[in-house]
Amino acid sequence: MVQHLVSLAPTLLVASFLLFTFGRSRRDSSARAVTCAVVLAVALRYLVWRFTDTVLPASSDEGFGFYWIWFLFGVELLAFTDILLFLVIMSRSVDRSAEADRLEPAYFAQAQDGLPTVDVFIPTYNEPLDVLERTIVGALALDYPRDKLRVYVLDDKRRDWLRAYCEEKGAIHVTRPDNAHAKAGNMNNGLGVSSGDFVAVFDADFVPYRNFLRRTLPFFSDPTIGIVQTPQHFFNADPVQANLGLEHLWPDEQRLFFDEMAPSRDAWDVSFCCGSCSINRRAALDEIGGFPTESITEDLLTTLSMLNKGFKTRYLNERLSMGLAAENLEGYFVQRERWCQGGIQTIYLRNGPLRGPGLTPFQRVMFLPMSWLVQYVVRFGILVVPAVYLWSGIAPLHFTEAGDLVSHQLPVLAAYFLLMTWITPTRYLPVISSAVGAFSTFRMLPTVLSSIVRPFGKPFKVTPKGSGNEEGSFDSYTFIWLAGLTTVSALGLVINIVPEWAQASDRGFSTVAAYWTGVNTLVLTIAALICFERPSRFTDAFRADEPAGLDGLTGRAVSLSLGKAVVQVPIGTRFASTSVTLALDGVEPLRAEIRQITRRRRRLGRAGDGAVHFLHLHYELAGAARDQMIRKLYTGGYSQDVAEIDKSALSVGLIGRALGPERA
Repeated sequence: MVQHLVSLAPTLLVASFLLFTFGRSRRDSSARAVTCAVVLAVALRYLVWRFTDTVLPASSDEGFGFYWIWFLFGVELLAFTDILLFLVIMSRSVDRSAEADRLEPAYFAQAQDGLPTVDVFIPTYNEPLDVLERTIVGALALDYPRDKLRVYVLDDKRRDWLRAYCEEKGAIHVTRPDNAHAKAGNMNNGLGVSSGDFVAVFDADFVPYRNFLRRTLPFFSDPTIGIVQTPQHFFNADPVQANLGLEHLWPDEQRLFFDEMAPSRDAWDVSFCCGSCSINRRAALDEIGGFPTESITEDLLTTLSMLNKGFKTRYLNERLSMGLAAENLEGYFVQRERWCQGGIQTIYLRNGPLRGPGLTPFQRVMFLPMSWLVQYVVRFGILVVPAVYLWSGIAPLHFTEAGDLVSHQLPVLAAYFLLMTWITPTRYLPVISSAVGAFSTFRMLPTVLSSIVRPFGKPFKVTPKGSGNEEGSFDSYTFIWLAGLTTVSALGLVINIVPEWAQASDRGFSTVAAYWTGVNTLVLTIAALICFERPSRFTDAFRADEPAGLDGLTGRAVSLSLGKAVVQVPIGTRFASTSVTLALDGVEPLRAEIRQITRRRRRLGRAGDGAVHFLHLHYELAGAARDQMIRKLYTGGYSQDVAEIDKSALSVGLIGRALGPERA
């Protein structure tokens, strides 16, 4: 008992210190620096012990086991390097909103004639009208003088119907004779036919908020700023949220980067352009020769090329646009494989982090694609190591005793998970975050390896958008890997129960392997649920709470979309017909049909319980009314954010999803 407490003492000490620090500190830079330093020190302690006590004692007489131990230690060194860079980045953070508040009044106090001209680029290839119309209408509604703003729809599919739509709305339709260099080439063609002082870029499925230019343009008062990037938010659930049935309980996968990591990178002057939802200084683009075409991720390379010339990228962490997340697993992996390949490509390029001029040593290190190179190798190792041991008896380290492992490794895990929970309280949970990583590993690891060997072997591929996922599908490739590894791990436990079959001879490490396998099984099971795609609508309705008029009566709209509204009315409300006139703020009155009425009880405080009716109203919008609704819903004021993580609801949701789609 005493020995167990001694083994647990470092973990308890580290956890107590961090929890005490978290309880007394805000998440400012000084507290971040201290806590990240503590986590780094704990990790270094583990790494020294790992090398001296579990690697060096290994003997070459052990054959394959000797090389296995050294190989896995090499993988851990890679993981440590990635974590080190992450801790350095996260030890600082900056919020540019106060700076924007200070700059905006002075910038827009000048006469309208003195304001710069702005071109909005909307590059498009195969997106349908119901995707494009939101972006075009939203861009045309930007709060900026109309004689200073031009919206260019850069159509690489050369569609006549899109030309006609642009002419109707007042946007400029631009085509070119070929599709050379994909998106970068398309935007460079746009530079050739436009002349604005600044160029804002929105992918075809991203809608700018009306105040986008008012919040971003003032930063360019600093002549060294070449790009201002803003976060990407989404109005639909991504495949992970949808397939786990956690649309309103778990945030989309990109929140960790855009909400937490990007502001931290900006604090170190290593922020980078993410393509959409950014604005560029044309003079800086001209100086680097336009958008770079050497990589399939022209956005990251644009930042690096500008850094070569002395221009910086700033990050303003404010919701200033909304877009369409990948709607199914096909689009999800097309997108991430492109990001991965493009990031790795930069290390081979003349203007990349290794060879590009004008970069500081720190910037070179921080722009290396370490996360892409390392994370999936490490995750794969975590998943297969216990199975290898259970089936072959080959341990991943020269094992001393379980107490040593608990004393050195457990503090690292506790410190890292506690830090992540503190820094990203609404964006991270160990089990679910690990499951999402495990799910991606078997698709992304081949991309990592192929990109290292043949970085320019695959061409640019557009993320499919607007297709929705009406029927649902099944990712059999990933599921086979996940199910196979789960089965192999479980059978490994079974065979070691029978003495005649047992391969794992070290009882101490066998206990560790059993716990490790149990955690892996839970992670793999959750990951496997993501493989089953749930039929989903093209977009989700927005939650609302605002007055709504119905034939002169007053109700409250609780849900709004381009085709449907749900309005709460007092019980007993009657209408002469199922066809009613719906009045909403910002939209001209429209005819709607009541297709469903639901009843729900609500808490009325001291008055006790009551009930209300919810009217499900359907309508078809066209022309000016549709544009008004697009501007109302997509250009500010509505969101699909998951503000807080309800762990109990998450657990219930995952259990329900595991029991069957109809329960999720």
